[in-house]
Amino acid sequence: MLSTGLPHGAVPRLERPGPLRDRVYEALLELITTRALQPGQHLVESELAGHLGVSRQPVREALQRLNTEGWVDLRPAQGAFVHEPTEEEADQLLTVRTLLEAEAARLAASNADSKGVQALEEILAEGLKAVEADDVDAAVALNARFHAKVMELAGNAVLAELAAQVDRRVRWYYTPVARQRGEQSWIEHRELIAAIAARDEQSATRLMREHTEHTRRSYHARGDS
Repeated sequence: MLSTGLPHGAVPRLERPGPLRDRVYEALLELITTRALQPGQHLVESELAGHLGVSRQPVREALQRLNTEGWVDLRPAQGAFVHEPTEEEADQLLTVRTLLEAEAARLAASNADSKGVQALEEILAEGLKAVEADDVDAAVALNARFHAKVMELAGNAVLAELAAQVDRRVRWYYTPVARQRGEQSWIEHRELIAAIAARDEQSATRLMREHTEHTRRSYHARGDS
């Protein structure tokens, strides 16, 4: 077992073709955002290289890029550690997310057709199954899919690009509260779908704002329970 704490077989060895440093970067970023690598965890180059089946050089380059983007902290004489987000960082990110998502919901209510609404309902059904099965990883992934679909239905490319920039950090913050939010999160999704289907822009905006605010508050209260 690696000291990085990854379960055996959790990450497949990377294929050689393509820019290896980018593939290593994506693999490590996925492990961080899903919290397979926990905030504050020590990242040992040699162990990560062995786990991913690559040399240390692309791992080093990936860690440097992750450090630049704020996912990893490089500490002199200590090494690399997964960044531990402060409450202020989380609050700022989740506040921006609320603004983006609320506008997306309004536009989706204006633009979505029956096919788009059906797609949301299908994700909802899968999400409820994941919650019932207590499959947190699936619930987190499906939650991201649901919000991405709303953003797609909004039909605003600039808004979608801005949302994509914060999407992975939203997943990072959502993962530790996914079980706590549980079925309630999907009940809120159902109400949002109804507002979009009814083309009720005002209700869709309000429901999405309340929904994302619930997640923000749950994140800040996660250590109180």
